[in-house]
Amino acid sequence: MFKVGEYVTRNSYNNDIIFEIISINDNTCYLKGVSVRLYADSNIEDLVKCDISKDLEENKEFLNRIKECRLERSDYFYLPGKILHLDGDKDYLNRCLNYYKDINIMAMGIVVSEEKMPFQITELLEKYNPNILVITGHDAYYKKKGNINDINAYKNSLNFVNTVKAARKFESSHQKLIIIAGACQSDYEELIKAGANFASSPKRINIHALDPAIIASRMSLSDSNLDIDLKDIIENTKYGKEGVGGIITKGTMYRGYPR
Repeated sequence: MFKVGEYVTRNSYNNDIIFEIISINDNTCYLKGVSVRLYADSNIEDLVKCDISKDLEENKEFLNRIKECRLERSDYFYLPGKILHLDGDKDYLNRCLNYYKDINIMAMGIVVSEEKMPFQITELLEKYNPNILVITGHDAYYKKKGNINDINAYKNSLNFVNTVKAARKFESSHQKLIIIAGACQSDYEELIKAGANFASSPKRINIHALDPAIIASRMSLSDSNLDIDLKDIIENTKYGKEGVGGIITKGTMYRGYPR
């Protein structure tokens, strides 16, 4: 009935998320969210095929809105902050890199598995010297493993926390290095305490694949002399304050004159 590469939804979850089938083993399909940073598995009987255009149509308004983040031409020239984006998923990383490119922001993207991030981050920061660091990939909260305050009940939150801590050892200032960390259902409180400026997920919900890039781009294009409009930046993400939270900082963009 099903093949690798086909798009499906799950009846038991009211067909709320569109997945791509990435592998099949006996009666089980292993899935990856098309727009949501989520891995899952499902019994074949629970799946329904769907058209990918449905996801594109549902996200059309959102995608058009976030691409409006551009600099207007004026008498000034602009120097947006540089972004280093670490991602545990190649497909999601490529989507984020295309988004940065569409709005003319300099970003370096590297695929790094979540468990390796804490051990590679210092070398990468030394090499690329970014103003903004994105640490993301896949995560999940497993209720059976513990309550939401137990970081060991999460798939990758501890890896993200350790990566943030290592980055803060390299640069302790929240202003000199802005860190955006987390993925679906991540331990928001521990990421913020570890030193992230922004993190997911306050309500332990799934986040959109582009949410970390949206925050990074807003910080890249925000004035270095002014405090950001925190609520406005967070509300630009797909699920707003339920999916992402953060602290007030200044932006990273410098303006110069004349063009």
